[in-house]
Amino acid sequence: MRRPSLSRRSKAALGLAAATLTTVGLLPATVAPAQAAPPGDTVAKAGEDYLYPRHELSPELRAKLDRAVRDAMKKAGIPGVQVGVWLPGKGSYVRAFGVADKRTGAPMTDDMRIRIGSETKTFTATAVLELVDDGRVRLDDPISKYVKGVPNGHRIRLRDLLDMRSGLFPYSADNDFIHDLLSNPNRVFTPNQLLAYGFKHPNVFAPGAKFQYSNSNYILLGLVIEKVTGRSVRDVIEHRVLRPSHLDDTLFPKAAEFPRPHAHGYTNQTLSGKVVDSTHWNPSWAWSAGAMISDLHDLKHWAKDLATGTLLSPATQAERLKVLPTGTPGAGYGLGIVNVNGWTGHNGSLPGYESLTIYLPEQKATLVALLNTDILYKGQEPSTVLGTAITQVITPKHLWGLEPQR
Repeated sequence: MRRPSLSRRSKAALGLAAATLTTVGLLPATVAPAQAAPPGDTVAKAGEDYLYPRHELSPELRAKLDRAVRDAMKKAGIPGVQVGVWLPGKGSYVRAFGVADKRTGAPMTDDMRIRIGSETKTFTATAVLELVDDGRVRLDDPISKYVKGVPNGHRIRLRDLLDMRSGLFPYSADNDFIHDLLSNPNRVFTPNQLLAYGFKHPNVFAPGAKFQYSNSNYILLGLVIEKVTGRSVRDVIEHRVLRPSHLDDTLFPKAAEFPRPHAHGYTNQTLSGKVVDSTHWNPSWAWSAGAMISDLHDLKHWAKDLATGTLLSPATQAERLKVLPTGTPGAGYGLGIVNVNGWTGHNGSLPGYESLTIYLPEQKATLVALLNTDILYKGQEPSTVLGTAITQVITPKHLWGLEPQR
């Protein structure tokens, strides 16, 4: 039986990438982006903690941010968004805009959970780096020490996996994988099944030679965690990362569960290119590279913990922050962490959702944005459109914004 042809968006590589750093394809010309919702904004509840001022930003700055967010939503066709900005000495801004469910018109609120895609990599990398601090693994260990059958595995170091310089072909860019996922989004994949899609391709370059964003790297790191600890990567992240950081509303799901309240997600990563509701797609295909769920307020805390190394030794955090060029001006990638024009953190994208969690050490500023679409706007991720608009207002000398790759 002949397979349906894949849309251009699907062929290029399923989301789940640090979208400012890697090409994820173009929006099919026949698909109209989801329309931004009419005004229906909600203001955050009380509950800011001691890390940030308890007062709001000035009315003038809030108004500028309101306009910036609404304009970005309209331009990029974003149905709903949660935004949090915390600027020490100036105040905070926590708001939700648009709709969480296009069918019912239910408004987005600031307490809704979102699938965070590749922000999962920050948690997986932190768990690995904790094992480095424990002396149980070394950054220069070859992956072959822990996982057999990896092409050129005797030369690929854990460091190369963490900083996206392994040369391994990304399984999520394999056409057979894309077809198998999109023909049955509820399918359960095992880590070894995922890796097999990538391993059938030759390696793209020698280890350490250059940067290429590959989800295969972080599936392997999840297997390293399990091999060394004898526990599931889910349990290790829960006990060694989430609990110490007090991230009570963040989880690594066992299957397709999605605790409420959550926003519905909308994608055009389908075999036909049609926009669909992907809320309950099974994220097993993303595993330790992108399966996790979180919310705005947990990610506020995580932004600072990640950027400042709260859970790691100073020496290991220093290694983490040694970002190397990605080939995109202004952007560097470290050990599971991104630096774009001074902003440190990560973004995430998978069908229906995007997220952005970043911290600016120079000003101790935090920005979190959660969106319920991943549909590209003129080749750009909608989270990039939104992040650029917000940082133009709050940190014009430090923009989260990159030209879309061709």
